[in-house]
Amino acid sequence: MKNKFLFLPFFVICFAVNTFAQDEVAIQDKYTAHNKGKFFVSWGGNRDSYSKSDVTFRGKDYNFTVENMSAHDKPKGWHVDYINPGRMTIPQTNARLGYFISDHYSITLGVDHMKYVMTQDQIANVTGNVNLPLDQPGAVHNDIYNNTPVDFSDKTFLTYEHTDGLNYVNTEVSRFDDISKWFSLPNTDKVQINLTEGLGAGVLYPKTNTMLLGKDRHDDFHVSGYGVSAKAGINFTFFKHFYIQGELKGGYINMQDIKTTVSDEDSASQDFFFFQRIIAFGGIFRI
Repeated sequence: MKNKFLFLPFFVICFAVNTFAQDEVAIQDKYTAHNKGKFFVSWGGNRDSYSKSDVTFRGKDYNFTVENMSAHDKPKGWHVDYINPGRMTIPQTNARLGYFISDHYSITLGVDHMKYVMTQDQIANVTGNVNLPLDQPGAVHNDIYNNTPVDFSDKTFLTYEHTDGLNYVNTEVSRFDDISKWFSLPNTDKVQINLTEGLGAGVLYPKTNTMLLGKDRHDDFHVSGYGVSAKAGINFTFFKHFYIQGELKGGYINMQDIKTTVSDEDSASQDFFFFQRIIAFGGIFRI
């Protein structure tokens, strides 16, 4: 009998250790406990803001700079076009495919489809010259400009936009950190909250729509420059495989070879800062 009582505490200790070990295994077995080796894909929308920009236009019979040009985005709002395959490029969208190289770091490739529209109802200073042949419609603007205020509202001098679009094709390196414990979430396979930050770089591949001094516009995609960016966001993952991610993303764009008309002699250049607000929906999985 005495030996039986001595055995009881030993049995209790073994049971407790085994239970604790099972709990540890259960935690480790959670799908969301480790990210390394997972792929993810997302699709979403954005709103954009742009700094003012000096835009230089060059051609055979003109060379001028519009100083401190104001521009804005072209939002679609909540619309079915975001999921309509035939009209997906009409809204401002973000597409991204990524892979976790470790539990905390991912590499992604994506396209930020922004839209950049010159504010038409503006007066901006112009410096340079326009000297078109007199039989061309734009000849009405022939002059030497020396920081001269020009009203662009009648659209005969210039309309200028990257609306199909200001395509920033970029790669990013991002970090993810699970902060679910801050909110006392017991099972991250049901709901998980992550913070994410990243740096990116890429090329600009816009389709620019410009009516410049009455000339026929260029109507094709063209690699025009480069961009760099940084972002921070919060990620909500549900049932292991589905997530919503909100991001704030800012960066710098430099485009020195923008196609403006059908003539190879005509081009434009500009650089500016941008700021995006992004909401994306995605999935995360292992193959």
